[in-house]
Amino acid sequence: MQEAYKSGDIVLATAGRDEERVFVVISVIDGLYINIADGKSRRVEKPKKKKIKHIKLIKRADQELIESVLRNGRYTNAALRKIIDEYKKSLENSEN
Repeated sequence: MQEAYKSGDIVLATAGRDEERVFVVISVIDGLYINIADGKSRRVEKPKKKKIKHIKLIKRADQELIESVLRNGRYTNAALRKIIDEYKKSLENSEN
């Protein structure tokens, strides 16, 4: 059974040229597709449409990101980069 994704979730691409890269869910299109971005190569202005079966949920939506979106009315590339960087740093700290 597929996991229900929601805007703000941190996901890992498991297929395609962006395989093994971390992204944030920008929007859920339908039961098969979502839009993802990372704020660098995939910017908010032009998110990647990705099949749900080609991604893996690695962390539920971050409250800070959701609050930022509510304040600004939209995602910013800087906010996405910050969330992804903080997630990667938390992984490094847990390994030590």
